[in-house]
Amino acid sequence: MFIAREKELALINEILGKPSGSAMIYGKRKVGKTTLITEALKSSKDKTIYYECIKSSIEDNIEGFVDVLVREKVLAVPLQFKTFIDVFSYLNTLPQTFNITIDEYPYLKMFSNPETVDSMFQKIIDNNLSNIRLFISGSHIGMMKDLLEEKNALYGRFSLTIHLKELNYKDAASFYPEKSAYDKVGFYSVFGGSPYINRFIEPTKTLKENIIATILKDTHPVYQYAEHLLITDFTNAVNAERIFYAISNGKKKYGEIESKLKMKNNGLLSKQLAALTGMEIISKTYPINKPDDNKKISYEINDNLLRFYYAFIYKNKSALQVLGAEAFYNEYIEEPIKQFISFRFEEICRSYFSLNAMSGKLKGITNIGTFYYDDSTTKSSGEFDVVLQKKGIETDFAYDVYEAKYYASPLSQGEMYKEAEKIRNLKGLTLGKIGFIATSGYEKEDDLFHCITGEKLYN
Repeated sequence: MFIAREKELALINEILGKPSGSAMIYGKRKVGKTTLITEALKSSKDKTIYYECIKSSIEDNIEGFVDVLVREKVLAVPLQFKTFIDVFSYLNTLPQTFNITIDEYPYLKMFSNPETVDSMFQKIIDNNLSNIRLFISGSHIGMMKDLLEEKNALYGRFSLTIHLKELNYKDAASFYPEKSAYDKVGFYSVFGGSPYINRFIEPTKTLKENIIATILKDTHPVYQYAEHLLITDFTNAVNAERIFYAISNGKKKYGEIESKLKMKNNGLLSKQLAALTGMEIISKTYPINKPDDNKKISYEINDNLLRFYYAFIYKNKSALQVLGAEAFYNEYIEEPIKQFISFRFEEICRSYFSLNAMSGKLKGITNIGTFYYDDSTTKSSGEFDVVLQKKGIETDFAYDVYEAKYYASPLSQGEMYKEAEKIRNLKGLTLGKIGFIATSGYEKEDDLFHCITGEKLYN
């Protein structure tokens, strides 16, 4: 099942409408890069060649590429080529037009001089694509981003660059369209937006049943994805698993992570966090009203499934083996998962406003995020988790504050008034409107507040 990606398909189709071209498509593992390219190429009548690079020498990869050309009947027999330039030079002499995908391009650079590989493909793009549309793809985000740097030989060579990310919460819900908004939030909070992961979901079953059948089975691909992602992409990040575990269990500030890992203040943690952030598995966030306060910076795991794995399974693998999936769920997950999902719901709410802003439905907003407050009068401090920043009349900015409520039953009017009073009593906050986002709706909506239902999030 191919879902969403309409914008990306349209961009690739523009390339396919020309006799030649080059495109770079990158994103983390299992995000749908190959599926996107394959889906787009279905509309092309030209010969399609797909080659996935292997972790070996350039010579072995040339041989593998030639084998694919033989299998696809582009070559009658496996000819001998010394370089990829030679292969593409030969293809350039043929009368037909080709769509060629070189997948996992970074593998070519792992066992050769990286600069030589990039220079080789720069010459291919410059001189040998008159009848070829070349798609270069890769999962190692850091190495793929390097291709876009001015110092790299491939800088400026791609007529199209797509950074493919996970499906947003709304598109991911297409995998379980009949679920209630409450359940959709739960599914996305656990399984995230990877198309590969979501195709294993049984939409007629409950969240609990799906968790038990997938990520609590150590032989299942979903479990394998979460357990082995670090092995494939973070071999140089020595403390990556420990960092993930610390963040998943509430240690989000730099000092908290450093203390949890018992690491000395020698800069090593900073380097490792920077590496993981560069791979876009971890993100660095800060309150929108404190962008320059390093003490307010937090770290989050972007992948929901990975966050779930490290929150509930990573340190409890032995218990999972002893108890079995269902008993393990009842003992370790049944209760705390509600809070786990409620935190992810806050991110869904921020995404809701972001999607509306990008589509032009929400205007006048200058930022969306969290808001830090420290009220000396009430001696309270903390963060509002869903806040819209806009230009104020008497101050630089005013803030619309929303409370996100992941409830199985409707939100009561009494709780709305109680929450609103706390917000209004805070000093130093230039308040715009107060709103609520409740997964299961409201006992009674109140005109004093902007009330958003869970169902509206998915309309």
